[in-house]
Amino acid sequence: MRYHVLHIETRFGEEWQKDLFDQQLCDLGVDTIDGGDYYIPSTVWETQMANLTSQISNTEGAELLSVEACPDENWNAAWEAEHPIQELPMGVRIIPHCAFGAGHHETTGMLIDALMTRDLSGQTVLDNGCGTGVLGIMAMRRGAQRVIAVDIDDKSVENTRENAALNQVTIDARLGDTPPEGQYDLILSNIHRNILILQMPLYARYLRPGGEVWISGFLAEDCPPLIEAAAGVGLRFVQKNSREAWQMIQFRSQ
Repeated sequence: MRYHVLHIETRFGEEWQKDLFDQQLCDLGVDTIDGGDYYIPSTVWETQMANLTSQISNTEGAELLSVEACPDENWNAAWEAEHPIQELPMGVRIIPHCAFGAGHHETTGMLIDALMTRDLSGQTVLDNGCGTGVLGIMAMRRGAQRVIAVDIDDKSVENTRENAALNQVTIDARLGDTPPEGQYDLILSNIHRNILILQMPLYARYLRPGGEVWISGFLAEDCPPLIEAAAGVGLRFVQKNSREAWQMIQFRSQ
């Protein structure tokens, strides 16, 4: 696959501003970020060029310096060689490749910490927007009987399967843009606020009685509409946690 690389200079006062900016570009098709270099498949760049340049120019503290086509080489292998296996609690090891969620970002970290305190013996867990599969793997380590993982990116699905094999657990990883129908004891969703609101009715429908939904990937100002959307479909607010500017909310079915 051919790629373009966007060379972007960022001058943000807070780390969370850079995280949010990166996420906004990922939502538009960027799939790898290495410092100030943002890699995007050339076919996606052709369709999203106007949206990406507009997003960058309208973000205070960000400047697009240049754009160039990458040489036709295995640049992905070179990137991976510089990003070794991530070591996480409970002996979990993650090869991040280009998928988000190696386990060290605040949003992923909060969900991992919550999983570390929960006995999931015999439960069915959905990892919605699985990235590297780290949350599903952690859930298996905590005793889950079954984990279904879904992502809109085929590379993330492949990476989840690879990391599951690396950690000697079985995860049913699928490609899709909505959570697969089923009955779950726990739904984990670390994705964009707007998608969380849109999918909230599905979370409520697919939860078993007493089941929980844990969401992350958003900022403090996003919490009221998320809590309202959850209440509107019968999900009860349990608690909210924060790390830096990022938030995590836990809900329970009625």
